[in-house]
Amino acid sequence: MAGNLTPEPEPARLRRTARPTRLAALAGLSVLALALSGCDGAKVGEAGAGASGGGSTGTCGSFKLAVNPWVGYEANAAVIAYVAAEDLGCEVTKKDLKEEVAWQGFGTGEVDAIVENWGHQDLKKKYIEQQQTAVAAGETGNKGVIGWYVPPWLAQKYPDITQWQNLNKYAQQLRTSESGDKGQLLDGDPSFVTNDGALVKNLNLDYKVVYSGSEAALIQAFRQAEAKKTPVIGYFYEPQWLFSELKLVKVELPEYKAGCDDDPEKVACDYPVYALDKIVSKKFAESDSPAYRLVKNFTWSNEDQNLVAKYIAQDKMSPQDAAKKWVEGNRGKVDAWLGKKG
Repeated sequence: MAGNLTPEPEPARLRRTARPTRLAALAGLSVLALALSGCDGAKVGEAGAGASGGGSTGTCGSFKLAVNPWVGYEANAAVIAYVAAEDLGCEVTKKDLKEEVAWQGFGTGEVDAIVENWGHQDLKKKYIEQQQTAVAAGETGNKGVIGWYVPPWLAQKYPDITQWQNLNKYAQQLRTSESGDKGQLLDGDPSFVTNDGALVKNLNLDYKVVYSGSEAALIQAFRQAEAKKTPVIGYFYEPQWLFSELKLVKVELPEYKAGCDDDPEKVACDYPVYALDKIVSKKFAESDSPAYRLVKNFTWSNEDQNLVAKYIAQDKMSPQDAAKKWVEGNRGKVDAWLGKKG
């Protein structure tokens, strides 16, 4: 279902490929023979949607921005792309790519920046240390939390379900046709950062990990469970705009300690708190272009991201309109990224 995903041009100045659904990536780059599976993804090497910066003239040039498939990342990318085009006159190209596939684009020159990286020490080692096609560009200011969550009604009715030691007691209530005789632990897409399979095994939990396929499917499952008072436990994360609507309750897993997740097969601890960061191609960093300096200086809060993500996901605004609304209300922050003095 990948095919040619280049869309018809939007009337807005920023154009992009289809909205991401975070489906799993496989091998098939047009140059490196790495392919991406899924309905709404794209390939490194495939023509993406471009956006001419139009407005102001300048020396920014082209700016190729990867968009990973979850709405929080999309919020980061929307604001950065909008400022790059409107304030710096950059020619912005946004392309929907899975996380690992986006890193491959650094070496081909097809990706300049990833603007919300969740850990990925393995990819940093490969592309920053070994291949030396990428460099770190600082933190986004967002703090990422991954874990298992239940809807508010379930935590209120069964308070002890939020302790992992008690989960087996509720396994039968959480069975589904997909999980068979075990409780269902609902995950998103297999490409998400997850230790859940190992956690279930190593904590001796009577559960089976079932993949919903996307962030949107996870959100729908939690919303439906709360509305209909049906039980569900699933993988989720913050920052995420849904928390402004639905106060999901996090399950306490064994405390995270440095090194407890070094061996993916032996993980038996909670996820760490991630200081989300930005990764750029080495050539992009060395160019010291206005777009690079914008990416490097970009920083905001979980609340900022959640607001823009809400505009996109809940209020159904286009990413560009959502970015414009936020930028107009936060000009001081944007000017700081641009190095302008108040």
